[in-house]
Amino acid sequence: MEGVVEMHFTTVDYVIFTILLVASTGIGLFYAFSGGRQRTTQEFLMADRSMSCLPVSLSLLATFQSAVAILGAPSEIYANGTQYWFLGCSYFLGLLIPAHVFIPVFYRLRLTSAYQYLELRFNKTVRICGTVTFIFQMVIYMGVVLYAPALALNAVTGFDLWGAVLAMGLVCTLYTTLGGLKAVIWTDVFQTIVMFAGQLAVIVVGTHQAGGISEVWRKAQNGSRISGLNLNPDPLERHTFWTLGVGGVFLMLALYGVNQAQVQRYLSSRTEKEAVMSCYVVFPCQQIVLTLGCLMGLVMFARYGEDSPLDKGYVSATDQMVLYFVMDVLQDLPGLPGLFVACLFSGALSTISSAFNSLATVTMEDLIKPHFPAMTEARATMLSKGLALAYGLVCLAMAYIASLMGSVLQAALSIFGMVGGPLLGLFCLGMFFPWANPTGAVTGLVAGLVMAFWIGIGSFVARFTASAPTPLPPINTTVLPSAGNMTTAAMTTLVSMVTTKPRPTGLQAFYSLSYMWYSAHNSTTVVVVGLIVSFLTGPMKEKDLTPGTVYPVLGNLLFFLPERYREKLCCVTPLEQKAKAIDTQPYKMAQKESNGVAYSKEDDRTEDEEQEEEGQASPRPSCRLSHMVQETAL
Repeated sequence: MEGVVEMHFTTVDYVIFTILLVASTGIGLFYAFSGGRQRTTQEFLMADRSMSCLPVSLSLLATFQSAVAILGAPSEIYANGTQYWFLGCSYFLGLLIPAHVFIPVFYRLRLTSAYQYLELRFNKTVRICGTVTFIFQMVIYMGVVLYAPALALNAVTGFDLWGAVLAMGLVCTLYTTLGGLKAVIWTDVFQTIVMFAGQLAVIVVGTHQAGGISEVWRKAQNGSRISGLNLNPDPLERHTFWTLGVGGVFLMLALYGVNQAQVQRYLSSRTEKEAVMSCYVVFPCQQIVLTLGCLMGLVMFARYGEDSPLDKGYVSATDQMVLYFVMDVLQDLPGLPGLFVACLFSGALSTISSAFNSLATVTMEDLIKPHFPAMTEARATMLSKGLALAYGLVCLAMAYIASLMGSVLQAALSIFGMVGGPLLGLFCLGMFFPWANPTGAVTGLVAGLVMAFWIGIGSFVARFTASAPTPLPPINTTVLPSAGNMTTAAMTTLVSMVTTKPRPTGLQAFYSLSYMWYSAHNSTTVVVVGLIVSFLTGPMKEKDLTPGTVYPVLGNLLFFLPERYREKLCCVTPLEQKAKAIDTQPYKMAQKESNGVAYSKEDDRTEDEEQEEEGQASPRPSCRLSHMVQETAL
């Protein structure tokens, strides 16, 4: 780095970093050799459905709070001001809807994989399409999310690049393979605490050095970094209240509503009520995480002002700025840089461990078990562990491929955002529209993916082409976290955006759509195309649906219509009655195919007991829930 003394870690920093790795491995080993010792797929993939609210909620938070988000949010605030903070407004609906719509449907169907729902609602083809899309999304993402922070760390501090990648990848593979979902959730809890500690340490020391919080605020105001409420409805504007507060809801739904990594955590809860409560607990935690990111960005601005390390050539990319700032602020305090790096890699660990576990689950439940229904429990468990190990090695291979990608790295990151929207649209199509049929679902998903890649890649190429001929100062390539980060969009923003540009027209306007609207746009495409094709090829009738797979949102909204009209619209049966009628033949067949894993311990009863219960017209235990679905959820 020109004009600055290169900053290195001390022995204490390395010790703290090592403690993180050892503690994470220790938690995995503890769950490998305690309790049921991960001898069943139920324990390995679903934590025996025995988790309580607090660890599940912290794990939900950690899963999509990756290292890319920890580096991205403060850089965004430093460069463009606090407008990004309004993303917090989307968290309310983005967590309330999963809590009262998606969780009741998934939990009462006693699923293991979210994609089992697609087979119950549509057919096996739709399930496999959803599963393959998810695997593609996660495999590309997990290598990049491991490599990107290691690269930034190496560039700023000289920290060994492949040493960091291998240490994190192997440790994560080890505890995920040995300890199963319980180890993943409890290491997430530990890593969340480390993340908070690392960020707080930097903010406290940085604020103190800047002269106090009032001085930080004064400098940020003078530098026009404290943003007001921007109510501009223009969807091409990158960050406004509407893009963040409304577009962000769809990003949150793609993350917290239908993503397998999160659904698996909901389903590992002891009861539906605890799963719902975990969603509520995540809400304030998400606000704290967002606020910490904003504060760090403001403290960075108070230290450097408009004279950023990027402009001076001390760093070559925006995601390195946070690490440069951390090393600059904490260089005289041995141990604290190590704590922040532990915080950074806690983010990476929690994300990739969730990826390994969720990938192993969907591969086992959706691609292998349906073809081998007679597989023994012991063999299924061993195969699940083998899959977790295999995906760990694939992650390391993807990290190596990411190192060869160069400028395509940001495009690879944005693939997660591109695929999240169409998957959300597919689940919404099935859950809210009873008329949607399997042909419409597959066609809608394909249309949504084509639209997603068209906008995403077109936008990336358009920006790259537009910025190429102009010999401006270094390009600020900011990898921005969307919501919890895993829906990450890579945006290339020129540092000098002060000049007003003419409003783009035609295809350029299409490519200039704010990345915060991608998820909403792509999921809407799936629903609209899916419904049109369904009506053209013959819509489904309510009697043909598997009970419990449709949330009666239309029935709630159209309560004022006479029953005969609501019956024609397929929106008569409420969710509670559907949940009680869950013993229908299609559902039993689906459960039989899943080798019994989708049942919890309380469901291990004889057929005589079930018949006796049916005779007495009493609900099944999975429906005997204290938490009622609120009609006002939407």
